[in-house]
Amino acid sequence: MKLQSELHKKVLEVLHNVKDPEIDSVSVIDLGMIERVEVENDKVLIEALPTFVGCPALDIIRNNITKAIYQIPQIEHVEVRFIYDPPWTSDRVTELGRERLKEFGIAPPPKYLEKDGIWKVDCPYCGSSYTTMENLFGPTACRSILYCKACKNPFEAMKPVSTMM
Repeated sequence: MKLQSELHKKVLEVLHNVKDPEIDSVSVIDLGMIERVEVENDKVLIEALPTFVGCPALDIIRNNITKAIYQIPQIEHVEVRFIYDPPWTSDRVTELGRERLKEFGIAPPPKYLEKDGIWKVDCPYCGSSYTTMENLFGPTACRSILYCKACKNPFEAMKPVSTMM
């Protein structure tokens, strides 16, 4: 049992190094994508939540997770399943993930929505809340394009996703 516990910890450690293919500063753990990790003898089952249904990067993420876990010598079989229940929500992003998003130049999703459902985002460069939405649709389905009126920089922001929306 102790070996399995140590192996489970090693799998989680490795997952902290598997980065999102589009945002290479944030791990799948810090994005809150990993729902369950099951280690039994030399087999690993990972259940992951896509940030958006139909995300085109799912095959890349699956392959990156699989390759990383196979680097652990004791592991003989890895299965990565994408599940949709519970749904991924933006509140699953860890504090470290939020910081890494900012470092990458992407504003993390807001922690709460205004009463009218509008979301406000601070600039990841200067921290100003004097920002405006330029385009709801960004380079990927999970991001929008905003503009900071304080430092005059355009930036991307992760869209808030909630089960309450």
